[in-house]
Amino acid sequence: MSEEEKPLLIKRYASRRLYNTETSDYVTLEDIASFIRDGREVQIIDLKTGDDLTRQYLLQIIAEHESRGENVLPVNVLNDLVRSYMLPGGGMMPQFLQSSFDMLRENQSKMMENMNAMIPMSQMPGFEALQAQQQAFLKAMTGGLSGKWSGPDKEDEAKSEPKEDLDDIKKQLAELQQKLSKLN
Repeated sequence: MSEEEKPLLIKRYASRRLYNTETSDYVTLEDIASFIRDGREVQIIDLKTGDDLTRQYLLQIIAEHESRGENVLPVNVLNDLVRSYMLPGGGMMPQFLQSSFDMLRENQSKMMENMNAMIPMSQMPGFEALQAQQQAFLKAMTGGLSGKWSGPDKEDEAKSEPKEDLDDIKKQLAELQQKLSKLN
């Protein structure tokens, strides 16, 4: 396994503090959520027992986001999850969810490849900003499930070309949508 594929090892001490073994410092649940949103896998183990606590802490991260009013999972999905574990054969839900997320990531990759294959479009004014927004949106959808995406960074906006008429932007968006529909 290469260095990038290894999960980031987080050790939980008896004091319940979480220790990042790569950077030799203590981290919070929000730090761990940030690592995951950035595409990094994590593994959290209890230092004393060696037990894998990853699942417990990931569920805690989701619960904390929910408690702050961020709707990570809709109520009907939560109901279905609880219901599926109460039914005989309910153990199929984890495999179904894993397959669904795998398919979502695969489709995201294909869509980005198709966007990158359209070289003439990359010369359109504002295309880079649109592409950055699309990548950030897809990352937010699959990476961290946080829903806190707010658009391109201020630096990205500063690098983009001067503002154009709303009509020109609408025209370019319509052309972009036509090209995308031809790819599908």
